[in-house]
Amino acid sequence: MPPVPFTKMHGLGNDYIYFDCLDNPTLIPAPAEIAKNLSDRHFGIGGDGIVLILPDDEAGFRMRMFNADGSEAEMCGNAIRCVAKLLFDKGRVDGNSVDIKTGAGILHIDIRLDDNGEFAAATVDMGEPILEPGKIPVKADANPVVNLPVPLPDGATLHATCVSMGNPHAVSFVDEITDDDVLGRGPLVETHEFFPNRINVEFAKVISRDKIELRVWERGAGETLACGTGASATLVAAVLNDLADRKASIQLPGGALEIEWADDNHVLMTGPATTVFEGSVKSGLTE
Repeated sequence: MPPVPFTKMHGLGNDYIYFDCLDNPTLIPAPAEIAKNLSDRHFGIGGDGIVLILPDDEAGFRMRMFNADGSEAEMCGNAIRCVAKLLFDKGRVDGNSVDIKTGAGILHIDIRLDDNGEFAAATVDMGEPILEPGKIPVKADANPVVNLPVPLPDGATLHATCVSMGNPHAVSFVDEITDDDVLGRGPLVETHEFFPNRINVEFAKVISRDKIELRVWERGAGETLACGTGASATLVAAVLNDLADRKASIQLPGGALEIEWADDNHVLMTGPATTVFEGSVKSGLTE
């Protein structure tokens, strides 16, 4: 098998390995295993997973993403901004907007340019938040699921507000964000019986009604430096708890995302995307 080109990109430190499969949809034959091989930061390229950019008859483009553990995720807000940048930089996009199909449906992205006409940032219409427990999914009767007590094996109880942004999130508001919460309780919540498809876990500290600090334990990847769907879910959860207004800056370890829950019920996420390097890989492309 000849070497396969890739692009390493990140959105606020949430890094993936991107494969342009537009001219060859079968370029990556076993993406789940390849994600595990290549995401290893010592023996592979290193990243939170891999993203395949594929053709789509309906939207024009489709992205599939696989976490570092090989599990396939429905969507990633940081990754979709990177896909938009890669398509724009390669001249695949007409104008300053693009539609991309994901596991959460077709999303619209508006590209913001700098004074030199180059990609500066992107605003993603993340769609409407899903609050019905059966569709998130979460085993709960309340609708919406606000401050659900989640008993943990270590004897602690985490209170979670649950939101899906195409993928499931459990948001816990805390006075201080600690490693014990994120690294200790994050994986316990991810695999808790209340969440049949596992869940992404957010620990949020409200600074003001327009500023929230956030750390994320991402399903299938562990703690990540940023999570676009997590930031979106956190703002929705904060509004449901009357802790924030409908537009806020979400401060993540990798940087800030601007999130707005608009009057039409759509969540808008704005943030950067960065190309780190390009290369080609041969080892790790087989099961």
